[in-house]
Amino acid sequence: MNDPSIPGPRPADPLIALRPWEAPEVTSWGRLPMNAVDRRTGALPLDGDWRFQLLPAPDAPVGGSWSTAYVPGAWTVQGTDDLPQYTNVTMPFRAFPPESPAADPTGVYERELDVPAEWAGRRIVLQVGAAESVLLVHVDGRPVGVSKDSHLAAEFDLTGVVRPGGRSVLRLTVVKWSDATHIEDQDHWWHGGITRSVLLYATDPFRLADVTVRARRDGDLRVDCQVRNAAGDRALPDGWYVTGDLDGEPLAQDAEFDRLNTEDDRVSDFLGEARIHATVSGVRTWNAEQPELYGLTVRLHRADGTVADTSYQRVGFRDVEIVGRDLLVNGERVFVRGVNRHDFHPLTGRTVSYDDMRADLVLLKRFGFNAIRTSHYPNDPALYDLADELGFYVVDEADIESHDHAHEIADDPRYLNAFVDRVSRMVLRDKNHPSVIIWSLGNESDYGANHDAAAGWVRRHDPTRPLQYEGAAKRGWADPDVASDIACPMYASLEDCVAHALSGEQTKPLIQCEYSHAMGNSNGTLADHWAAIESTPGLQGGFIWEFWDHGILQRVSDGRPVGRAGAGLYDNGVAAPGHRWAYGGDFGEALHDGAFVADGIVFPDRTPKPAMYEHREIAAPVRIRCLRHEGIVLANHQHFRGFDWLTGSWELALADGRTLTGPAVLPELCPGETAAVPLPFEVPADGGEAWLTLRVTVAEDQAWAPAGTEICAPQIRIRAADPLGPPVPAGPAVEVDDEGLLRHPLLAAAPVLSLWRAPTDNDDLGGIAPRWRAWGLDRLVRKVVSVRRDGGRSETGVPPAEGWGTVTVLAEYAGTVGVVRHRQEFTPVEGGVRVDESAELPPEFADVARVGSVFETVAGFDLLEWFGQGPWESYPDRAAGAPVGHHSLPVDELFTPYLRPQESGGRHGVRRFTLSAPDAAGLAVELDGPRQVSVSRYRAEDLTAVTHHDELVPRAGCVVHIDAAHRGLGTASCGPDTFPSYLVAPGVHRWSWTLRVR
Repeated sequence: MNDPSIPGPRPADPLIALRPWEAPEVTSWGRLPMNAVDRRTGALPLDGDWRFQLLPAPDAPVGGSWSTAYVPGAWTVQGTDDLPQYTNVTMPFRAFPPESPAADPTGVYERELDVPAEWAGRRIVLQVGAAESVLLVHVDGRPVGVSKDSHLAAEFDLTGVVRPGGRSVLRLTVVKWSDATHIEDQDHWWHGGITRSVLLYATDPFRLADVTVRARRDGDLRVDCQVRNAAGDRALPDGWYVTGDLDGEPLAQDAEFDRLNTEDDRVSDFLGEARIHATVSGVRTWNAEQPELYGLTVRLHRADGTVADTSYQRVGFRDVEIVGRDLLVNGERVFVRGVNRHDFHPLTGRTVSYDDMRADLVLLKRFGFNAIRTSHYPNDPALYDLADELGFYVVDEADIESHDHAHEIADDPRYLNAFVDRVSRMVLRDKNHPSVIIWSLGNESDYGANHDAAAGWVRRHDPTRPLQYEGAAKRGWADPDVASDIACPMYASLEDCVAHALSGEQTKPLIQCEYSHAMGNSNGTLADHWAAIESTPGLQGGFIWEFWDHGILQRVSDGRPVGRAGAGLYDNGVAAPGHRWAYGGDFGEALHDGAFVADGIVFPDRTPKPAMYEHREIAAPVRIRCLRHEGIVLANHQHFRGFDWLTGSWELALADGRTLTGPAVLPELCPGETAAVPLPFEVPADGGEAWLTLRVTVAEDQAWAPAGTEICAPQIRIRAADPLGPPVPAGPAVEVDDEGLLRHPLLAAAPVLSLWRAPTDNDDLGGIAPRWRAWGLDRLVRKVVSVRRDGGRSETGVPPAEGWGTVTVLAEYAGTVGVVRHRQEFTPVEGGVRVDESAELPPEFADVARVGSVFETVAGFDLLEWFGQGPWESYPDRAAGAPVGHHSLPVDELFTPYLRPQESGGRHGVRRFTLSAPDAAGLAVELDGPRQVSVSRYRAEDLTAVTHHDELVPRAGCVVHIDAAHRGLGTASCGPDTFPSYLVAPGVHRWSWTLRVR
């Protein structure tokens, strides 16, 4: 061992001398082949505290002072001076591939290794779950091996290096930057360390080297076994054989396979091949809705019948194929309702536990997702076990992304081995999981010969699954000669997708690998996308970008990651006082991509964003629609399942405040079937507007949801609203000052025109907000043109009450390029005032954020009750997931804490609302129709002025927006903007509202 305390010259380390971090042709040395035999059971775990040093470079000498680091975990979140850094495309250092920087943080991990004495005579293997980015292994100072590929395990044979019953010193050296970093340029935080578990296990020298399972939906089961003795340098013993069982039913070796192997001269002295082949009658097939699994045990026997090795795994019987332009699972065309997912945790960075992963998938399942793309590398092995069990279709993606140097590397022969190595090792590890239905060659790495080479290996080794690669789209979505069986563009416009499907030229399923970018207040037009997908043959869905907001919990006092001790310092998406969610630039890094890492549909603590509820309704297994003559139609929108696992209840919301409820009996419907059912209620003749909601819940416990969990809440309107009539004058005169501003005892600021919102991430990055600022919409100058007080007559010609009068205010709001004419007409009504408004936007203001009124209340109001869409946030192009009804929330819970403060907390389709406080008067507002409303403690300028929520200071009163029109959200931070129908156009906008004291 290279112990610096030993005097004299240090012996040369051949692994350091090799400098593998600068040799792209070297993918490994001494590393064992990948296989699908799970060795976690019975292994010796090596997780925990290790001795640790962080060196400035891989060839720097190891010093005498050690700290500790927890394994698994990234050192970047464990108190070192090497902190996380976020970049999207740009490499974090200025070096061209395959070079790495001279300043190259290198972690040295060391611990004693006590090998059980009972392992004498057995083969002993070290497994390192993942290390970023180059791993060097030493035992007692002896070099053992090298591995690259930061997101797959590396195994090393220690049989001749350690002694059973003895103690050795295991050293794992991890080099952060390397030639491999150039093909691991994913849109994520950069970390360094050992990020998955380390373990030691033992096998008989005579062992199962690999097991390949192919289980078809017709019950055909084929299990191919590879057998080796020791490291391959010993002949196999005579008379060996394999057996197995499937859920206890015995399975035997396929004698016909053995005979054909002998005839083809495929018999080897050192590599054995055997097959188990059976037909399972009455097989229960696997799919994402009903993930039926069987327990498969394979045993390797010596000639005397004793068992040398055993492999156990859960298998699912299913087929995946492409027929024409359809992707089929078990012969059915399925919709892919997917999300892109990174391994992420706000405390530990890239390290996730089994419980973390289960919670991820349970949440996704409850919100209607059925597919995961493992962006952009193979995920932790436990994720695939969970996907098999809970039911997800998985696009398994190789650890290849060369975003900053994509064109140069795609055809670079120095990286050829790395491409093939990473793709093939992924396939070898994950091939037996029924959840994996598609292989992906990586992400954003251009397209070249290296991809074709990797694709060729996959097609030969596993012809049972299609493969995809987005970069091949540069050759066209229909090109038959590229290494992608699926047209999988990212952020293609819906118009282009539909046009391709209708063109007659489509040859492949179109499933977007990324769409609907979820950065901040986003995911606009998601319902529009799915309306087109479900109605257009050739379109089958896609994967939302992405699951997580990758905010790392950070102490504000010193700017350091909190690390593993931070559990409990966040709740409901919000960090505890003194802490915040860090994004790019928050750790002092000069090169970064800011909040672009916060682009998920859940907050860093896994709290769902409002867009999750939008997706839940879009993916609803039960749909309802109106039928003439006061009936309704129920439809089963599943692919494989009936309604037997669901139950429901009816809810009828009336505009007058009443809500009627009752049980629902779901008819027995096969997938795709519909049935007409009568209305569950006799709708009262009075009560105004009426909405019928079917709340669908789980009838019996599922693996991912207990009984009673709400699955969806489809809704239809039964009766339209009565139009709002003209004001009926009553009460005292309206108090309007000479500046045309309404004076009211419960208002701290009078209602004025608002055309501005605190820019969303989509507004800013999509170039929309810069245009608004150039127009001066954030600093409009109000000028009063006239204030006219009218004591005129009422609508019926009856003289008004004494003192009554309408006040009409004309004002102009000047930007830098145009003037908006704004008219307000204040009419006293019983208990309050009616406000009729209009705003004329000039042609220069072709696309503004909103047109409406904004006012502020006095302090004390803390509860909002409303009739409209809710209870969660909604916007014009993201409102399908918010049913109309009577809702109530504290004002402080209306605001959505997106990582970068921005426009949030709006409610779409509000008809009326009330602000109240305990033991105090309230404000009641009735609108002239469904309007966009927001109530918050913050003005738009408050949100715009800060970068994190810990900088916000809430106001005592409420800031209230009532919008005649509000711009859609779109996804323009990385994808298409909202549709033209959701833009706020120039011209005249009119709206009316009545304010009363309650």
